[in-house]
This record gives sequence, C-alpha cells and structure tokens, in this order.
Amino acid sequence: MAEARLPTARVRAAHLERLRSLTEAQGVSGDEGAVRKLVQAAIEGQADTVRTDSMGNLLVTRKGAGRARLRVLCAAHMDEVGLMVTAIDNDGYLRVEAVGGLDVDTLPGKLIWVGADRVAGVIGAKPVHLTKDDEDRRTISIDSIRIDIGAGSKDAAQSRVRVGDRATFATHFERLGRTIRAKALDDRLGVATLIELVLNPPAGIELLAAFTVQEEVGLRGARVAAYSLDPDLALALDCTPARDLPSWDGSENTSYNARLNAGPALYVSDGSTLSDPRLVRHFEETADEHRIRYQIRQPGGGGTDAGAIHLTREGIPSLSISVPARYLHSPASIASLADWRATVRLVYAGLSRLPGRWKRSR
Repeated sequence: MAEARLPTARVRAAHLERLRSLTEAQGVSGDEGAVRKLVQAAIEGQADTVRTDSMGNLLVTRKGAGRARLRVLCAAHMDEVGLMVTAIDNDGYLRVEAVGGLDVDTLPGKLIWVGADRVAGVIGAKPVHLTKDDEDRRTISIDSIRIDIGAGSKDAAQSRVRVGDRATFATHFERLGRTIRAKALDDRLGVATLIELVLNPPAGIELLAAFTVQEEVGLRGARVAAYSLDPDLALALDCTPARDLPSWDGSENTSYNARLNAGPALYVSDGSTLSDPRLVRHFEETADEHRIRYQIRQPGGGGTDAGAIHLTREGIPSLSISVPARYLHSPASIASLADWRATVRLVYAGLSRLPGRWKRSR
C-alpha cells in the first residue's frame, strides 16, 4: 500500500470541529444519545448498514474495496465519566452519585452542565479562608457534594432538572498549540478515529464499527456488541492516561503508563486483557514499515472494551490501541494532535495489511 493512501497526518479545520462537537457533547454512561446523534450525522450515507441495538450501541458495517474475507471489529466507547442527580434538597441543591471513576476531591468549585438542556451549575466549595486546618486534610465524600444551579428552592430546581439527569463538566474544547484541551477525550478521540475509518474503510476487510455505551461502568455495551457482530478479531480504540509529569520529589518517573508526543500506545496487557501477541507484532511491524512513531503502554492496570470483547463467544483475538492524554477522568484533559493523527494512520495501515496475513489459529 502506498503511503499516499494513508489518512493525512495534517490536522485540518474539519478534524478540530468534529473533536469540538464530540467532546462538548454530554454523554455520561447510560445517556450517550447526544454523542450517538453526532456520529450518525457524520457517517450518514457512508455505511452499508447502521443500527442501534437495545443497549444503545451504534453498530455500523462497511466493506472496503476488494473481496472482504476478514471481519474486523473496531470499538470506541461514546460514554464519559460524570455525575447523576439522585435527589433535590428543599433549598434547591442537587445531590449526586459518581458515574464511573471520578476523584471526588477534584470536584468542588467545578462548573457543571446538568441534563439534556445543559442547565449551568457549580459544585459547592467552602472558601479557603474559611476552611479550618483539619478540613484541609479531610477526604471529601460523594455524599457531601452538592450542585448549585441557583434555584433557591426544591420546586424551582425541579422545574429545570430531575432525578436521574446526568451532569458533566462544563469544559469547552480549546486548541493549545500542538495539543488540545477538552473533557471526555476518553474516549471521543477513539470515536473520532472510528468515524474516519467508516468514512475511508481499509480495503480487503469488512469493518464492523461499534460505537459502544457504558464502557466506564463495566464494558457493558462492548460485550453485547461483540456477541452480535461476531468478528474474526477486534481492536479497541481508546484513550489512556499519560502520567508523564515530573515526580513531586524530583525522582525519576518510571510509572508513566504512556507519554504525550510518543505516538499511539499499543497494549501488551492491562487489568482485564492479555493482548493477542500476533496483533501486537502486526501493528509494531506496520508502524516500522510506515515510519509511524508508537509506544508500548506500560503493562498492568486499567482496561478497555477489549476486556469484554476478547471473552465473547469462543474468544476473539483482541488488541487495544490508545491515544495518550493527561488528566483523564477530570474536568479537562490534554492530548497531542500528532499522537491522535498517528493513531488514525497506524490503525488504518494495520487494518489494510491484515488480509492475507492473518491466520485464525495460532
């Protein structure tokens, strides 16, 4: 395959606009409809089949040029971590529960959008000059968190939000030089990659694209999607933490997980999957052949949709490929645009080289 056929490494205005709309959409686990609509609009008229299953997964098939003998599932989750309204106090404050993995200590003072109407709110925080010494050292519990939407009473709050509404961080997308800052880069970067694959499918395979739901609360959508689509092999396209900042005490940082500006991260293993070594080798060789920079994600911890996919039916050979980003599961994360474009190029090139090289048995 000629290099010119690979997706562009350049970041275009259309790429940034898609990332902006995807990251600013509200899609806390179990309420991914806004993100799903954006995906449907982006791929309209470009797929062979499109359907939404009973879980809310958007399942898309697309055949590239040539005879497709290999059915490849690529999964990217639409959901993000956030909060759910569980009760409304008499004075109009909203009680919440965490949805997915959140560090509760980071929540006070953050701006929030609540519900489909994106009602503006702020998570209450005691002014630091009124905080006692013992309070500074106290761990915050989710039970003590309240969202203030300026309602003033329970009736006023109930006219704008309801129990069960999801709440997400009110973070606007911003380009910062060669990086981007946004909420929900985990995993709207993977969603954006998968949209590009649907629009420009690799030749020789049948692409089974699963835009999955409820990854952040137990890989639930991926399990259903993989069983339904029954692929020969699978890739999970995700976003992984880059813990590459200097250590607080000046010692060498040896537990960085992944680094910004080092390319897409290939998983050897994580907390739920031992990646198929044939796929790891294949994508390493592909990166070397096309001179695409990549890194091996440090083994252990975490997990992606591959954790559910590889255990489905008789077992599905699986690999996770992630874009590194700092400060995941927080109000704002930062990722390298070059890492993302390298990920798009590597996944496309690797899928294009699979026909004729993949053997179902080890």
